[in-house]
Amino acid sequence: MKTTLIKLSFIAAIGGVAATSAYAHPDYTEAGSHWLNHVSESNAQPTANQLAPFGYKAVAAPSREITLSGEAKYLNVNQLETVRITVDGKSLDWTFDTLGTRPFALSEVIPGAKGVTVYVSKNPDFAG
Repeated sequence: MKTTLIKLSFIAAIGGVAATSAYAHPDYTEAGSHWLNHVSESNAQPTANQLAPFGYKAVAAPSREITLSGEAKYLNVNQLETVRITVDGKSLDWTFDTLGTRPFALSEVIPGAKGVTVYVSKNPDFAG
């Protein structure tokens, strides 16, 4: 009885090892750098919006509208906020999907908006 149990355990162990090695992903390269092939073959490149440090032109409806006069010196927004900004009668819907919360010149986004600094706060909707 004991020998039968030992034999069955041995066969199950061999079968398990054979099955797991059959599903293993082989490394065909030297020095174990096979993962580099997967990365280089990937078509997933960052989009222009993901690379934009100050955000991008919005496709969604703005949550608020801001009209800046010539006397404006600053603009307060939240990260990921979409705003309609009007300067000199020209409007632009912009999503402030920024890399961090560092202040920047609005002229980086709207060429005619000189002297206005954008202050980006963390979005309270995503705090947690």
